[in-house]
Amino acid sequence: MKNKIYLQYGCGHSAPEGWRNFDASPTLYLERLHLVGKLFSKNKERFPRNVEFGDIVKGLPIELESCDGIYCSHVLEHLSLEDFQTALKNTYAYLKPGGIFRMVLPDLKFSIESYINNKSSDAAKSFLEETCLGVKSKDRGVKGLVYSLFGNSKHLWMWDYKSLASELEKFDFIDIRRAYFGDTSDNNFHVVEEVDRWENCLGVECKKRRLDD
Repeated sequence: MKNKIYLQYGCGHSAPEGWRNFDASPTLYLERLHLVGKLFSKNKERFPRNVEFGDIVKGLPIELESCDGIYCSHVLEHLSLEDFQTALKNTYAYLKPGGIFRMVLPDLKFSIESYINNKSSDAAKSFLEETCLGVKSKDRGVKGLVYSLFGNSKHLWMWDYKSLASELEKFDFIDIRRAYFGDTSDNNFHVVEEVDRWENCLGVECKKRRLDD
């Protein structure tokens, strides 16, 4: 990876060495504050020290056309359609020509087929719970306010392969294909991908267009 830059956004606590790992969690922001950060942590486990605070939608402190590879796992479904499109635009801008973008996220088609084939009376309930599209209970008062500020577990826009590939084409990505765990030609992605994040999910790989493509 010498002289190469690999970027992961929405990394959570998965932050392999050799990668620039970013997350937009407000919890991470507070943990990084000089005084408050020593006392504050919403989670039992604090973010690794090599995780940087940054939001792909607002833009990251990364030089344009500097990244050989970019990866995100279970991030894009948490964005509104408009923010999703901004994320794709920024991702494309950070990649070098020929750079690889790999992503994995819940597969809407798989979830719908599972719902259709589920003959239980709880089929709809299971679908809404598994896709994080339903709200089982709503916390109110101070607790509800805290979760609304620091929580980002809801899915705002779901994708299947056809719809996601179409969006990628709009932003000039090429060589778009359905991807599976560990099937990339760039071995540097092997250290960032986790097999359990790919199970029954939608993986996609694509590239930034070169000038001669």
